[in-house]
Amino acid sequence: MIKETRIETDSIGSLNVPKDAYYGVQTLRGKNNFHITGHGLNQKFIEAMARVKEATSLANFHAGLITKEQQDVMVKVCHEIIDGKFRDQFITDSIQGGAGTSMNMNMNEVIANRAGELLGGELGKYDKIHPNDHVNYGQSTNDVIPTAGKLTLHLLSVELIKGLERLYEVLYEKGDEFNDVLKMGRTHLQDAVPIRLGQEFRAFAEPVSRDITRIKFALEDLKFVNMGATAVGTGLNADVDYVHNVVKILARITKIDFKQSANLVDGTRNLDAFVFLSSALKTCAVNLSKTANDLRLMASGPKTGLFEINLPMQQPGSSIMPGKVNPVIPEVLNQVSFQVFGNDLTITKAAEAGQLELNVFEPVLFYNLFQSMEILTNGIKTFIDNCLIGITANKNRCQEMVDNSIAPITALCPHIGYKNAADIAKESLKTGVPVKKIILDRGLLSEEDLDIILDPFEMTRPGITGKSLLKTK
Repeated sequence: MIKETRIETDSIGSLNVPKDAYYGVQTLRGKNNFHITGHGLNQKFIEAMARVKEATSLANFHAGLITKEQQDVMVKVCHEIIDGKFRDQFITDSIQGGAGTSMNMNMNEVIANRAGELLGGELGKYDKIHPNDHVNYGQSTNDVIPTAGKLTLHLLSVELIKGLERLYEVLYEKGDEFNDVLKMGRTHLQDAVPIRLGQEFRAFAEPVSRDITRIKFALEDLKFVNMGATAVGTGLNADVDYVHNVVKILARITKIDFKQSANLVDGTRNLDAFVFLSSALKTCAVNLSKTANDLRLMASGPKTGLFEINLPMQQPGSSIMPGKVNPVIPEVLNQVSFQVFGNDLTITKAAEAGQLELNVFEPVLFYNLFQSMEILTNGIKTFIDNCLIGITANKNRCQEMVDNSIAPITALCPHIGYKNAADIAKESLKTGVPVKKIILDRGLLSEEDLDIILDPFEMTRPGITGKSLLKTK
């Protein structure tokens, strides 16, 4: 069935636009030009653009540049979009040329057509509300898109921060749960000295706390926006009253403490604040991936690996090996992290590659930065709910490896000297005679002292094992 169309014209020429579409000719050109990812605009980004247009409508009315009727109808449409209406009318690809002009015009045309309709007009006529003359009054793609991007990141960060805070709490609770589980520590993948499983889980938690601090700090830079800059930061075609008030209004309606960039030229051309946030997300991903690696190693086996912990069994692990179960949740957390690493490189390159007064590569930067935020949020939730909460300890297995290791001999160094300890370790490995028996046979320490020094649990905290009996005798 062929859809009815209307003809719309811009400075390039005319196109047939679907008759019932709220978007217009410039949006359709953008759709036709950029078949790139197959992914439409991020839903939070659409909401953020609508918030920016709400603020500009209020600021333009305050400056006496549009009528009360025009303000009210445009604000009404913005609220409809924020509430989720007309999402199918945002048809441009997330990655596009033009620094986001197609995105901006998509929003301008949807607002103009819907507002005109509410005022009794016809779609595509723009005689009551015009996408450029009214919706985009005093603005440029070059201040609207970066501002909407910053707002989007604040919106996306809410769930990410909540997820990280929950992750920290669950890891710390696991630290308490496993506090009495003694196991072997390892360095270079070789036996080291005993450690408690709870200490390891608390060590997983601490970087998460630092990640939360880093991400929140980076978000502070994204509260400085360049609304009022228009094309290159000089504010051309923007009324002074509008420029003075638009960011204050945006802060009020979003309840985010946005401030106008001190230097609008700088705010229009430089994207380092986005790189800083991406770096914080990458650091977070590094920490998450390291934790996932450690958990996979600790759960390896079950018969021929470490098998110190049990991960919840979520799905069969093989199409050929019956009974095999794989650590699929830590594996997906690794993959989320790898994607964030790659996104960070793209973001870095996009920010560096801008020229002169404008960085035209914001669409690809935002596509990757929004994705990093969202997949970290989803990955953390999956990790907590489908893996972390259900982890249990194989306490007997952990104890068995401590008992069979010669690594605790390290604790003897302050008492019998490094060389004696090394010789005893070699002899124990060669003969299979326990370390304790060799020491007693040589008369180096009393059984009472050995019981204290070689108590593996005492080795996991400062105490008598660190005091040299050589100095006290």
